[in-house]
Amino acid sequence: MAKNRVIYQSDALFASKEVNSTGASDHVQLRRVQSANYSFNVARQDVNQFGQLARMEAIILEAPTVSFDTSYLLGDGFNEQALGFLNGSGLNKGFISGQIASTSGTNLYILTAPEGLDANFNTTSTAYSTIGIGNAFVTDYTLDASVGAIPTVSVSFEGTNMNATAGVSGNVISGTVGYSGISGVGIDPELGTLLANQTSAKSIFDEPARKGIYLPPASQGTGILLNGSEDGVNDVVSALRPGDISLSFANADGDTIVDLDGSDGGSAHVQSVSISIPLGRTPIDRLGTRFSFARVVDFPITPTLSVSAIVSDTQTRALTDIINDDAFITNIEILFKKSSSTAAPGGANNNLHQAAYKMTNLKLDSESFSSSIGPNKTVDLSFSLSIGGPDDTVNNVFFSGANTGTVLGNAQLLS
Repeated sequence: MAKNRVIYQSDALFASKEVNSTGASDHVQLRRVQSANYSFNVARQDVNQFGQLARMEAIILEAPTVSFDTSYLLGDGFNEQALGFLNGSGLNKGFISGQIASTSGTNLYILTAPEGLDANFNTTSTAYSTIGIGNAFVTDYTLDASVGAIPTVSVSFEGTNMNATAGVSGNVISGTVGYSGISGVGIDPELGTLLANQTSAKSIFDEPARKGIYLPPASQGTGILLNGSEDGVNDVVSALRPGDISLSFANADGDTIVDLDGSDGGSAHVQSVSISIPLGRTPIDRLGTRFSFARVVDFPITPTLSVSAIVSDTQTRALTDIINDDAFITNIEILFKKSSSTAAPGGANNNLHQAAYKMTNLKLDSESFSSSIGPNKTVDLSFSLSIGGPDDTVNNVFFSGANTGTVLGNAQLLS
């Protein structure tokens, strides 16, 4: 039966471990997804000639770029691991290490259940459909946390291929759970053709010749995923609260006019923080291929940290002194505590927090005050840093989440 509409209850978002992944254990559903948007643009060049006003043809000279962006509520690092970011308990490995490595990207699948059914609870219909984005690379990661709002992450991708599959089955067949009948979306970046193991989906009983994609069952995301199903033991936080955020600006206090640290008894009242990690990419083409065979990261990578606060106290500072002694800010930390924890930034112990970010070797780029009749006096600060290599512990962004489970068959949690 045709759908009248599709709303958020029917959609579930999955990510693959690699472009050539096919099995259910190599795909994982992202948790607490709030939005998913995707599109593609086809650039064509008209072919004209003397003696004819209308174009003869409009040919595609470059492969279309598929754009995809999603937002989700920040959790315990599960989604970050699923998308190829590094979750390091010791905050000693670069957060984006996996993103700057030479890979063919990942595949993303939006599974849509029949109208009126929750994707997370229904696995019996044969009327599912999917839209896949192939060879997708992260181009931006942004965290936003503010007073009165749940901390949210936004991630943007650029992909090479998009396809749609109808008539996907959600039945449990021969002891194997998940969705079958899905055509894969990963392509060989040099040949520009669909990978052989993803061309079509055959019966699950035809194991030696089975092709196509098998996704694990969609679920609420309340427990750690193990072998395609939730173990039902480990509780996963539904969402983080602004009141559980702790900030460490002690090392930045010497560069700012506003008192951020509060060592003198009165610190600024931070209203919001935002971390943005841009990962611009350049497609590399060559003669003889229709698709870009690589999408490499543009260096340098310059993450930024934006802070907005209500001013309470200012400090004795002079811009000339800052210019004469323009030292690096050693680090700034943002800690999302577990509700029962009293931990402060510094240790980033998995037992005490849900998520923690650490940015090192920063510079203060701007400090802007605003004062007018009515509202409180506010200040906006902007910091930036330059990303080093994966093992550079001096110039980097680090992340640690409470999730210690295996994600996509490969735990990305490092000590």
